[in-house]
Amino acid sequence: MTGLTTDGATVELALESHRVELTGYCYRMLGSAFEAEDAVQDTLVRAWKAAEKFEGRSSLRSWLYKIATNVCFDMLDGRQRRALPMDMGPAQPAEVGLSAPLPEVAWLQPVPDARVVPTGGDPAEIAELRDTIRLAFVTTLQLLPPNQRAVLILREVLRWPATEVAELLGTSVPSVNSALQRARATLAESGASTDAPAPKPLDSAQRDLLDRYVAAFESYDMERLTALLAEDASWSMPPYDLWLQTHPDIRAWCLGPGIGCEGSRLVPISANGSPGFAQYKPDPAGGFGAWSLQVLDVDPGGQHLNGIIFFLDVESIYPMFGLPLHLDP
Repeated sequence: MTGLTTDGATVELALESHRVELTGYCYRMLGSAFEAEDAVQDTLVRAWKAAEKFEGRSSLRSWLYKIATNVCFDMLDGRQRRALPMDMGPAQPAEVGLSAPLPEVAWLQPVPDARVVPTGGDPAEIAELRDTIRLAFVTTLQLLPPNQRAVLILREVLRWPATEVAELLGTSVPSVNSALQRARATLAESGASTDAPAPKPLDSAQRDLLDRYVAAFESYDMERLTALLAEDASWSMPPYDLWLQTHPDIRAWCLGPGIGCEGSRLVPISANGSPGFAQYKPDPAGGFGAWSLQVLDVDPGGQHLNGIIFFLDVESIYPMFGLPLHLDP
């Protein structure tokens, strides 16, 4: 191809065919579903405007990734990293209570699988892509400087050859290999790895665990609920930095400050390659109002839950997941 000089509809279709994978790339880079979509939109607009200048020396896909990388670098310039409460300090007892909420830019955000993982293709490759949008992995990526982050994603997640990454970044293969080595070392220090086997679809034990969780939460039986949690399970509620870990503290929280969640209804969703639920709590005016988007870390053996993150910014998050903000009785 020597340029995108065909009619506008054809150009738009060619660009749009890369939207999902580009959104996944930008989400891993930025840690924000909203910023990722903004970055991709900016990328496609820039590509549209420069379509006639595209000379075809690289593939359209590579050209778009180069634009998207530069957009992400600009957005990350001078930014603090996004994180989860567990990255900000130790667990606290329930009686500490909530401090003022931190701003949106402080938090890693959840993302619907469908926005960032292409459908179709090799099931094993799709499983690997789902694994690399898990909250724990994306949080760890935020530890890396932008250049190392891009190199690791392109080389380890997307499996690009070092020569193509070097061309995209305008650098040399030795520089790419050096950046990848430093990024791997940082991940190893944090306990994360890109070499872990891709998770399999939920098995019967895990599905049974989720069913028991829903039953315990909707009946607000704290003994049954905490019995499903690992002894060191985390319980967090962005945009607040407080997070809980012991079963007594989780029960104390739920039966104290969190008592308004009693009588909630859970609607299953999928976020960040993990099972989750949209939580609607009773609305005094009738029905159920949106309260949190829960993302669960399920033990591979289906024995327990390793943690639950309750994202409370529902007015922003629910529309992205196609969820209503209110349920009728």
